[in-house]
Amino acid sequence: MAETVTLTIESEDGDADELTVPEPLLGMLREEEGETAPEIIGDIALFGLAQRIHGAIHHAEGQPPAEVEEAEAETMELFEERFGATFGEMTGHDH
Repeated sequence: MAETVTLTIESEDGDADELTVPEPLLGMLREEEGETAPEIIGDIALFGLAQRIHGAIHHAEGQPPAEVEEAEAETMELFEERFGATFGEMTGHDH
């Protein structure tokens, strides 16, 4: 059985969750030498959240609520800050 790494995700108000993942998976996902497990998981989390909100805005039926549109704009700004590229540039899927 592969060794695992357990990470704790904690909010500012103290809520927390733990995530255990196989170390070889993190090794496979590591894009550069020295990238830590929390950095890898953080990248994947933000990428997944950006995908989800992109779908809610651009691929759902009807008009999303204004607060969801605002959250999408903020998510995409945070995405670009973290990755140095837009969601569209990184995925080839831009609207």
